[in-house]
Amino acid sequence: MKLLVTGGAGYVGSVCAARLLKAGHEVVVLDDLSTGHADAVPDGCRFVRADLAEAAGDLLAEGFDGVLHFAAKSLVAESMQDPRKYWDGNVLTSLRLLEAVRVSGTPRLVFSSTAAVYGQAEVVPIVETAPTRPTNTYGATKLAIDHAITSYAQAHGLGAVSLRYFNVAGAWGGYGERHTTETHLIPLVLQVALGQRAAIHVYGEDYPTADGTCVRDYIHVADLAEAHLLALEHAKPGSHDIYNLGSGTGFSVREVIETCREVTGHPIPAEIKDRRPGDPPTLIASSDRARDELGWKPEHVAMDAIVGDAWEFTRARSAR
Repeated sequence: MKLLVTGGAGYVGSVCAARLLKAGHEVVVLDDLSTGHADAVPDGCRFVRADLAEAAGDLLAEGFDGVLHFAAKSLVAESMQDPRKYWDGNVLTSLRLLEAVRVSGTPRLVFSSTAAVYGQAEVVPIVETAPTRPTNTYGATKLAIDHAITSYAQAHGLGAVSLRYFNVAGAWGGYGERHTTETHLIPLVLQVALGQRAAIHVYGEDYPTADGTCVRDYIHVADLAEAHLLALEHAKPGSHDIYNLGSGTGFSVREVIETCREVTGHPIPAEIKDRRPGDPPTLIASSDRARDELGWKPEHVAMDAIVGDAWEFTRARSAR
């Protein structure tokens, strides 16, 4: 298939583009490089550097079999400080993409959504029927896009799948996580191991969990990319299916830090800080529906494997 990957110069998008190439697809990456990196676009992809909202129409007019939509603003704190940037950059841009999909007759769309749409879930693991009550602007914009996709699927026969997940980690095929503004636990801990940061901050140690620190779901980026390929095959005309993705188990902040110490061989000092407002004790996504309907089964679920891949990528990048 000929496929357009929006945000394909970013972390998840670049890994997915590489997996699509490996599967034999023709891949075009569209990215404005506002947060992505040109050298993250896999060799073999055609790269179009342009604004998504401006370029999608002309590009899709060439004729595509599907779109995988990763492009998004994704910093939670920033979304609360500058909501216009997120409603414009995420929602309005995605609406323009959907309209370009409709006009061009592109038959299928896979959307990289987020489990942040559920907010502070009352029942864990979180299933797809859980109430959607996002607690930040980022999650709210992703939920709005999901609603728009449903409308386009029903009205115009689009075959669409949204994938909702929490924390992505690891690396694959030389592609990994590198953000100008880093907010994710594993890369922050690895920065300490590299001597780029004095210590890792642990926000709260009195949560109702086994060791007192927050528990989160982690998914290896290679498993996530595989889910996108399966979703592409699953997309049915006139239907918008939504799947949660996760490892099925959670890891506490302390467990992640200790695994990073073991993998890197560095002591990695940790400093306990006050809780952050709104941090739920435990967030784990149920992937039962994705397993049953997509045939998706994560293969890289051990934390030492996830951290090991991330550490290998991080060291390689720091050596350049």
